Amino acid sequence: MRDRMRLFMNLFMSCLFLFIFSFVMKSTAVGVANPMNYLIAGIIIMTVFQSSLSNSMNILDDISSGFMKEILVAPISRWQIAIGHILSSTLVSIIQGMIIVIGGLFIGLQIDFLHALEMVLVMVIVSLTFSAMGLYLATITRESGNFQLLVTLITFPLTFLSGAYIPTMVLPKFLIPIVYINPLTYTTAAFRYVTLKMEGFSTIELVKSGVAFDIHGFIIAPWMSCLFIVAIGAIFLVLCVQQFSKADFSKVKTFKRGRH
Repeated sequence: MRDRMRLFMNLFMSCLFLFIFSFVMKSTAVGVANPMNYLIAGIIIMTVFQSSLSNSMNILDDISSGFMKEILVAPISRWQIAIGHILSSTLVSIIQGMIIVIGGLFIGLQIDFLHALEMVLVMVIVSLTFSAMGLYLATITRESGNFQLLVTLITFPLTFLSGAYIPTMVLPKFLIPIVYINPLTYTTAAFRYVTLKMEGFSTIELVKSGVAFDIHGFIIAPWMSCLFIVAIGAIFLVLCVQQFSKADFSKVKTFKRGRH
């Protein structure tokens, strides 16, 4: 709540995408029973993803202000500091995602208690995964400008090729291989499967809806998408903790307020 501008911009961009791509969904969502709910589910999980990745900028603020050096002299291990930042980013991302969920309830999204818990579980997995990725990238760059540029280069192409805003079945065929190697594709698919209550759908229907994927006869089901996300999260958790533990913050330029 203290960073009201960041909160407003994240929510504003989500609402803007919902408004813009609602027109695209109505005209291109062939085989989708409820295009608006399909779009809302994608925007919710993209809000969580983008928030998780960008919230790692907080640690860069700590580094540039010199506050990180004061934290490092505390009687705790570096891996504990890294985990603390990941959990903080995860919690903030889930809260922002839940705000979009509440907004979605007023425009047609229907969920029950069990599916709400499953949605939160998927959001937790996604938030932990990309918060760890964000911390890893932030620790490598160690500068806000470079980190923002890197995050922009990652988020925009991956987001638009994940099926969150535009269904993957209407994308050009030459982009499909990129869609299949995009981790956000499986993130979006798993969340939509839970949010839109697709448990009773056949495999063929799931493939047509872009929730399951047929890669030369090999079917990637939603539960496999969840395992894929967990695996990526585990890899980046190890990488970010290792990188943070050996990072030399003494060489980072700090900015302190002068006295007047």
